[in-house]
Amino acid sequence: MNVSAVIFDCDGVMFESRQANINFYNHILSHFGLPPMTAEGIEFVHMNTAVESLNHIFRDSPYLARAQEYRLELDYTPFIKDMVMEPGLKEVLDYLKPRCGLAVATNRSNTIGSVLELYGLSHYFDIVVSSLDVTNPKPHPEPVFKILDFFGIEPQQCFYVGDSEVDFEVCQAAGVPLIAYKNKALRTPIHVESLAEVKEILKLPGGR
Repeated sequence: MNVSAVIFDCDGVMFESRQANINFYNHILSHFGLPPMTAEGIEFVHMNTAVESLNHIFRDSPYLARAQEYRLELDYTPFIKDMVMEPGLKEVLDYLKPRCGLAVATNRSNTIGSVLELYGLSHYFDIVVSSLDVTNPKPHPEPVFKILDFFGIEPQQCFYVGDSEVDFEVCQAAGVPLIAYKNKALRTPIHVESLAEVKEILKLPGGR
């Protein structure tokens, strides 16, 4: 299989971060005396950028501008402890690292660097593209195009491991094959329930 690079989403793929996101956004809501997120809000913030998430959950309140300012002042580090690394992540990265390029495409903003550093993952990735690194974050294909340009490869030479409809849409737009992680509802032919299966699907030859 001719695979030159593999792109990973962060939330829901590298980490089970739903509780961290819930705690983070509920903290901001509580700071302004507002009730916690609804189930619909939780689903939204899991897939979208911080700016979009606050625009959504504060859309009916007078505190939106102040909430955006407060988010930028808030130290995310205490919430990182609520993130749980997916089983087998380092093992699959250890396998892939000598064999192909590795990248992260995430709608996280200024928190992704701290997350990767605190969990000892920074050295695995050749490029990390957050929502701050592009004009148009996912589901726009710009983050993936930026990664393809970095490696100098075509979409068919790359796989993207993602778990959400946003990931499906970005792969459709960019022409990159999607490996759907723990989400059988995504309309793609490749589905896995563990990161170990990613290694089995790719079966790359020895180190580059």
